Amino acid sequence: MARRAVEQELSRERILEAARHLFITKGYRAISMRSIGQHLGYSHGSLYYHFKEKAELFYAIVVEDFNRLAELLDDSMSRPPEEGVSKVEQLMLEFIRFGLDHPYQYEIMFMIRDEELLAYCRAEQGKCFDLFSGMIRRHLKEEGYVPEDWQSVPLTLFLSAHGFISYYIQDKIMFDDVKSAALAHVRVLCRSL
Repeated sequence: MARRAVEQELSRERILEAARHLFITKGYRAISMRSIGQHLGYSHGSLYYHFKEKAELFYAIVVEDFNRLAELLDDSMSRPPEEGVSKVEQLMLEFIRFGLDHPYQYEIMFMIRDEELLAYCRAEQGKCFDLFSGMIRRHLKEEGYVPEDWQSVPLTLFLSAHGFISYYIQDKIMFDDVKSAALAHVRVLCRSL
C-alpha cells in the first residue's frame, strides 16, 4: 500500500526532471540520491523504488533525452518543410531548437565533461549522430550527390549545429529568440547542397 502511494505521488518523470536539473546545476558528484529526494520533498528511499542507484538514474535521463531528440528529428524529416526551407535545413533547425529550448538535457547529452559520465553518454551520442547522418545521407542520395559528400557533409553539419547551440546555450537563450540567426546559419551551411 505504501509503495503504491509513493508511486502515484512521486513519478519516475518527476525524479528524472529533478535529477537532470541538479546534475547540471550542482554536478553529478555533488548530488546524492538523498539530495534528490530532499529536493523533491521525499525520503531517498522512495527514489529506490524507481532506480537502484544514482548511475542508473543518470543513464535513464540520458536515454530518455536521446530518445526524445530522435523522435523530434524523425518527425522533422517526415513532415513537409516550411516554405523556403530544405529538408536538411529543417532537420538542423529542429536539432538547434531542441538544444536551446532544452538546455539541461542538451548539456547532459553533449556537453558533460566528467569521464565517468561520458561512458554513459558516448553510446547514445553515437546513435544520435548515426541517425542524423543517415537522414542527411538519404537526402543527399535522393538529390543525386556523389558518395564522397555522403561521408563528410553529415559530420560538418552536425558539428556546426552543435557549435551554434554551444554559443547561445550559455546565455539561456530560447530558439525563438535566435530563430532568424539559426536560419541564416543553416542556410549558409546548406548553400552548396
